[in-house]
Amino acid sequence: MSDLAVASACASVHSIDHFALNVPSLADAERFFSAFGLDVAANTAELELRAADGHRWARILPASGKSLAYLSFNCFEEDFAAIRNQALAAGAELVASPGRGLWFHDLDGNLIQVKIGPKTTPFDKTPCVVASSSADERGAHMRSEAKTVRPRRLSHVLLFSPDVLGALDFYGKALGLRLSDKSLDIIAFTHAPHGSDHHLVAFAKSSARGWHHAAWDVDNVNLVGQGASQMAAAGFTKGWGTGRHVLGSNYFHYVQDPWGSFCEYSADIDFVSAGKTWPAGDFAPEDSLYLWGPPVPDDFIHNTEAGVAFKD
Repeated sequence: MSDLAVASACASVHSIDHFALNVPSLADAERFFSAFGLDVAANTAELELRAADGHRWARILPASGKSLAYLSFNCFEEDFAAIRNQALAAGAELVASPGRGLWFHDLDGNLIQVKIGPKTTPFDKTPCVVASSSADERGAHMRSEAKTVRPRRLSHVLLFSPDVLGALDFYGKALGLRLSDKSLDIIAFTHAPHGSDHHLVAFAKSSARGWHHAAWDVDNVNLVGQGASQMAAAGFTKGWGTGRHVLGSNYFHYVQDPWGSFCEYSADIDFVSAGKTWPAGDFAPEDSLYLWGPPVPDDFIHNTEAGVAFKD
């Protein structure tokens, strides 16, 4: 049976519930994520991040360095037992449960949670419309009238992996995620089969595992640009954008966080409807990253965690 047929036959998670990120400074994290437009709440010795939808999308935890603490997925109740069996068959290393659901390490050592929970991502593509002004009407508002850009939800995450194709195979067999598109063994994008953005989890090649970025959905490309200005005004000027991707088609602007990874404003990403097959492709690197935008910064695909000893 082909890898595609195996993935199609698998039970699957349907969405990301949240991620937990280790950082060396909660104060820096609070300033960065608040400026980005997320609701930041202090909860004992950690921060919680919520988007405009009210969902808790992230926990930010104190640590000596930046790293992914864990990534949590939701699934439907009827799929949970099958996913557990799939994860074991794919080589997952089960760990004693630090919380409800199934916990295991993927092949790169990332801690993964799978639990029964609500679908946090859309069932259908959300309209992304930029209204045109009529003749004799002003099309833009004054800068002084600009409102704070507040992302409406998490869109996707991207992880570094020393074996992108291995990660793609594992997440397909264990969690039922399906290939959307890839470029050689350099980068790969996956989606969930229950209705999903073009990528829910993506993998980029590095010498070690690591956290690259979280992408946050906004209404349209105007808000992508306004978000970039909002972060620049707060002193966060490093990043990449504004531009438009090829794989996923979304408009983007990445802002570098205090630890060398990124947060992305994203709008109008491609969507794969439940039960539909996406025409996955393998694209040349020079034709797969962006359609238009500024040149890619030298440090954009730089894993600040490479060479760092992890302590799980």
